[in-house]
Amino acid sequence: MLTDTSVLIKEVTQSEISDVLAIAKATWEPTYREILSKAQIDYMYEEIYTATAVEKQIQDQGHTFLILYVADTAVGYASYSLRENKESVYKVHKLHIHPDFQGQKYGRTLVGHLEKEVKNRGARMLEMNVNRYNPAVRFYERCGYQQAREENTPIGDFWMNDFVMYKELY
Repeated sequence: MLTDTSVLIKEVTQSEISDVLAIAKATWEPTYREILSKAQIDYMYEEIYTATAVEKQIQDQGHTFLILYVADTAVGYASYSLRENKESVYKVHKLHIHPDFQGQKYGRTLVGHLEKEVKNRGARMLEMNVNRYNPAVRFYERCGYQQAREENTPIGDFWMNDFVMYKELY
């Protein structure tokens, strides 16, 4: 848990899932409207961002969700898990900052906290998939992540066209 006078980052509990969903609702469509079709945006949102889906990610898939509050307002979240068959590699599944709070270093704060948390769990590397056309690629590069490869993953009738990005944690 990270705290100062106005910032709190903590692991999501059942009572905070609604805060994650509120941020997702505010960020999902604006983040992807220029790079994905409306049909794909809607499909992926329904698959990933219901209370039941988030609970399943936590309980069945081993995802840890973090939420960032500023002065008691939920402004961002991230999720991660240990990569299957790779004991010292963790994967970031999600990281979003509410549009009203972007550009204020909260994304960097959340990434830094997540990196420290997985490092404390034994991680030597952190990986993530980022849509190749998402401007966030540049943000992650500024945070020290590198592009390892391109990956195309089916989701329903659609494809996720991503860069796999990584950062070695020392």
